[in-house]
Amino acid sequence: MNAQEIRNAYLKFFEERGHHVIKRAPLVLKDDPTTLFTGSGMQPMIPYLLGEPHPNGKRIVDSQTCLRAQDIDDIGDNRHTTFFEMIGNWSMGDYFKKQQIEWMWEFLTEVVGLDPSKLYVTCFIGAPEYGIPKDTEAADVWKGLFESKGLSSDQADIGSEEDGYKRGINEGERIFYYNGSKNWWSRNGAPESTPIGDPCGPDSEMFYDFGTPHNPEFGEHCHPNCDCGRFMEIGNNVFMAYRKVGEGKFEELEQKNIDHGSGLERIAAAKLNDPDVFKISLMWPIIEKLETLSGKTYDAHTNAMRVIADHLRAATFLAVDGCVPSNKQQGYVMRRLVRRAMVKAFDLGVEQNFMQEIVPVIADLYHEDFPEVAEKRDEVITVMMKEEKAFRQTLRKGIHELTKYANSEDGRLKRDSEGRFVFTGDVIFTLYDTYGYPVELAAELIGTQLTLSTLAANWREEFNAKMQEQRERSQTAAKGTFKGGLGGQTLQHKKYHTATHLMYQALREVLGDHVVQRGSNITEERLRFDFSHPEKVTREQLDKVEEIVNREIAKDLQISFAEYPTKEATGPLGALGQFGDRYGDTVKVYSMKDKNAPEDERPFSFEICGGPHVDHTLQLFEGGKKFKITKEEASSAGIRRIKAVLA
Repeated sequence: MNAQEIRNAYLKFFEERGHHVIKRAPLVLKDDPTTLFTGSGMQPMIPYLLGEPHPNGKRIVDSQTCLRAQDIDDIGDNRHTTFFEMIGNWSMGDYFKKQQIEWMWEFLTEVVGLDPSKLYVTCFIGAPEYGIPKDTEAADVWKGLFESKGLSSDQADIGSEEDGYKRGINEGERIFYYNGSKNWWSRNGAPESTPIGDPCGPDSEMFYDFGTPHNPEFGEHCHPNCDCGRFMEIGNNVFMAYRKVGEGKFEELEQKNIDHGSGLERIAAAKLNDPDVFKISLMWPIIEKLETLSGKTYDAHTNAMRVIADHLRAATFLAVDGCVPSNKQQGYVMRRLVRRAMVKAFDLGVEQNFMQEIVPVIADLYHEDFPEVAEKRDEVITVMMKEEKAFRQTLRKGIHELTKYANSEDGRLKRDSEGRFVFTGDVIFTLYDTYGYPVELAAELIGTQLTLSTLAANWREEFNAKMQEQRERSQTAAKGTFKGGLGGQTLQHKKYHTATHLMYQALREVLGDHVVQRGSNITEERLRFDFSHPEKVTREQLDKVEEIVNREIAKDLQISFAEYPTKEATGPLGALGQFGDRYGDTVKVYSMKDKNAPEDERPFSFEICGGPHVDHTLQLFEGGKKFKITKEEASSAGIRRIKAVLA
């Protein structure tokens, strides 16, 4: 039984038991501005778990595609993926613990055919301080099921993960009790973190034992929640039985819910009895295609092929759901996934028609079970090929510049004991400072495309120090030189400062997201803006920038600001910031948005800034004026300068 067959068998199994099969929600939830992506199977179900009646009744089943962008840097081991499917079933006030556990046991052992002797489970150890008992009810059901297969079913109190490493597993133990950090569900985790008013409850997780030797780097002993690779969690039954009514106070719900989610890829790996999820039927065809294209083997290039297979699955489904690569929020994550996959493809020697070869393989894996993949197949391939073409220029230029450094004879790069050129943070900063070259991309290329090179151990600290130095120099210079900059409070200064924000965004749309602000100077008569770009901006491109700026001004964008935690603003929110700036814990972000646009639509300009600005953009057209670019020239190596007026 392959992954596709497991998915369909699960849906059929629960449909036969009175569940309504619903379609997956898109990866980008338009009515949930609190999150970038659908990150779990239960996320689209939250309103119904909180009490809203589901239009399809009390029993629901589906297979939900999910994306967790925070896992991008973990990809490369045998079990982490950014994109995955959760097969899930829900009971809203209908059946509860016993029925759910018995059905999952039947599905895993009888339908999928997993060896019961390979299964282990965990339950909630209880929180007497909150009046919540140990979940012996769930454990007793599991005990009976194990014994029905002639297996011992001893129970063990472990508690914390640390306790598990100290204690390990004794002979005959199958059922393990853990505390709230592992076996309690609420939107914020453990009982003490549950928001007041929220439903919550204990959960019971299911693990598959691959029997691999324990790695002592993860602790002295192994246990089900160990991260050494022997055990893999394949599913979780949440028993939503309580509501938090005050600090340290919980009451039982009259209507108790079941929220179950299992990782499809992980169950498929368990069926193969192989902990490498990239060998399942939803992944391996991609790997095989990469082997054919590159002439290299998975065993010899495991990391690169895993990254490509995972990232392009994610990007393909983002494209199916209407997302396109960009420098904004979900589009930024999509672009990062595609470009990281391309760097790995270069590492494999695959430099032509990459998306054209790989994306159809991915589409073929899903088009029968998700009709929208078949419907948008050509559109998705076009989107991915366009991004590939745009990125190849950036990638080649980076390799060229890095190679020049490695081949230079001026001693800028030292060699290590193995004869490799060592790229320091100072050198990475110079590349970024001169060419606006993405730092993370440079770090990816060093040691892969430039095989006789490596990064200095402290390169990141050195890079940050150089950034700070430049910021301090800029601030000193601003005190005496740039009197016409942000300090200006006249209406004309505010107009030009507002126009600068609009032009910055327009430049990125026309030229690409490598454009980074490198400085600005505003007077009563004009604005001057420096930015990273490797070549002269053509008149056609300048005309397009003018057109975009004047178009947005004419929309009378409303200008407002809000303060955000810095990590949130520069991370998931995707606010632009000036190159070289370092910020405190919070920043002020100015938003320029069409007042008639949907509430969840991204503002045209969303930028970290201290001000000042006009209140709405039509003020820039007062007196019949328009935005015009009067000059474009080189400022320094890799830096262009634009002067513009309102006239």
